[in-house]
Amino acid sequence: MATSATTVIPPVLAEVVRSGFVEGHHRGSLVLLAPDGTVEVSAGDPAAPVFPRSSLKPLQAAAVLRAGLELSGERLALATSSHSGEPFHLDLARKMLADHGFTEADLATPPGLPLDPVEAEAYLAAGKARDRIAMNCSGKHAAMLGACAVNGWDPRSYPDPRHPLQRLVLDEVEAASGESVPVVGTDGCGTPLMAISLVGLARAFRSYVLAEPGTPQRLVADAMRAHPEYVAGTRRSDTWLMREVPGALAKVGAEAVQAVALADGRALAFKIDDGSSRAVGPVLARALGMLGVDGPVVGRIADAPLLGGGERVGEVRAAF
Repeated sequence: MATSATTVIPPVLAEVVRSGFVEGHHRGSLVLLAPDGTVEVSAGDPAAPVFPRSSLKPLQAAAVLRAGLELSGERLALATSSHSGEPFHLDLARKMLADHGFTEADLATPPGLPLDPVEAEAYLAAGKARDRIAMNCSGKHAAMLGACAVNGWDPRSYPDPRHPLQRLVLDEVEAASGESVPVVGTDGCGTPLMAISLVGLARAFRSYVLAEPGTPQRLVADAMRAHPEYVAGTRRSDTWLMREVPGALAKVGAEAVQAVALADGRALAFKIDDGSSRAVGPVLARALGMLGVDGPVVGRIADAPLLGGGERVGEVRAAF
């Protein structure tokens, strides 16, 4: 089929190499921002709207604070999380629900298993089944229910785009990104999902690390950076990056979206078109290198082995 002259074909950002043979490619779009917020590097079409998926969670958490819910420390970090389902994640999510008289039954999250495969195996081995608290968005939902409690809002309809809390989220997304939201969809956890561009996403993250101390945006960024294991998990790249690169703010999203901001205002955002998470680490590591970030953590994030017969026979690697 002929390609329209106006269609942007995303470039290859990662290639799949098995036994020395390139067997596949992952295409996508990417943007890197300079410290002053200008676009320094772009690939593909980073000005086109995308669903940032869970990369929007810091913005949703800031809206919860704007709604008047008092959260700090690990609780605020968990409100931004796509948690791995480790016991400390689930225990804190239950406490956040109990803080305002809610139980797991009040969550609108679909029943799920821990996101981390190691934790999922342990969960099933313990005789547990899919439930709402194990779903990786339960911390965000617990915070949203808390915001409903302190405002007297209907806690049953909090995922509705017309709910007062979700209108605050929309306002926060537009203010932080500097863009008007063209499309509102439904995320995997059931809450509204606002489309913005990768440029807008990177600028939103940049604005959070540069926000004035004490503002909702800076409180979110500071909580995430102080407690990265509650944002992701002990075996996750967001945790490694925020723990080992001073001042870094990082959040991955489903369908292979990633956003990062550094303490001086440099930032990046990208999306792999086919949604493959295996390409995220190599692309993230290459983008971090282009922003001048180095060290062991970058190599650790880049490592995406391919196995054959249980042995390493190749890798997914950056191709830009």
